[in-house]
Amino acid sequence: MKNNTNQRDLQGAGLAGATGDLNRAIARWTEQREVYATAVPGLSLFRREAPTEPISGMYEPSVCLVSQGAKRVLLGDDTYVYDAHHYLITSVHLPTIVQVIEASPEKPYLGLRLKFDLREVSQLMVDSNLPQPRPQQSSRGMATGEVTLQLVNAFIRLIDLLADEKDIPILAPVIQREIIYRLLVGDQGERLRQIATAGSQSQQIAKAIGWLHSNYSQSVSMDELAAQANMSTSTFHHHFRSLTALSPLQYQKQLRLQEARRLMLAERLDAANAAFQVGYESPSQFSREYNRMFGAPPVRDIAKLRLTLDGGI
Repeated sequence: MKNNTNQRDLQGAGLAGATGDLNRAIARWTEQREVYATAVPGLSLFRREAPTEPISGMYEPSVCLVSQGAKRVLLGDDTYVYDAHHYLITSVHLPTIVQVIEASPEKPYLGLRLKFDLREVSQLMVDSNLPQPRPQQSSRGMATGEVTLQLVNAFIRLIDLLADEKDIPILAPVIQREIIYRLLVGDQGERLRQIATAGSQSQQIAKAIGWLHSNYSQSVSMDELAAQANMSTSTFHHHFRSLTALSPLQYQKQLRLQEARRLMLAERLDAANAAFQVGYESPSQFSREYNRMFGAPPVRDIAKLRLTLDGGI
């Protein structure tokens, strides 16, 4: 018993030291910027020196780690908080509201996100001969897990590649594969294996989500989506909500509104044209639903976003 306690103490000390190393690695590359889309495919680093307002955004299949501070994510009625002790894993595209809740100039929020492809996850499951997940009901496509020393060390090595970018094409895929493996055998591995398993209910729902992403502006029949997933309409609706915390129509609505916001901000479309492009026929309905989701009508919301991006309040 004493030996087990000593071993846990040593592991805890090792993890604390590695988290400090990860903190310094992220701080090094974000000293002059809040967001750094690195040369490593799928890897972004983040820094915030104050808590943020809640912001709507789309989480893609990815793992997020924090070395200092904390972030809160709202998915439907569910709340997830991740920090230096807990990672966040997302297995499908999910519309969320996110907020940095712990940050200061002295101790800034420092974090990272690594996107992954579920096809690579499936291939790694085959290559490593991991057991198939137990048949079960679809579970949320988002969860927090306990950070491990092995996971932190792998991310440190991945970030270290930025010091000599010629190493990235050769070494980054190897380290990224290791990270995915650590996730698959970690405390949320069953959830990830479920959605990456061919023919599983979760994977069928993930395919339907992919279709919605590619066709968000089109009118959609729930019966047709359910047929694509080889499910009855009621079963499809149940599993979709289990995975995303939203009904299919709610999910499509949030997709449309977020894309309209992007079109107005990045491509400078006016509200009426943005609404039409994402599938709305009524500008007034678009404005009402936009206001409900983002807390302000389109013109005012976009003006505020531009001020923020330009360094204003």
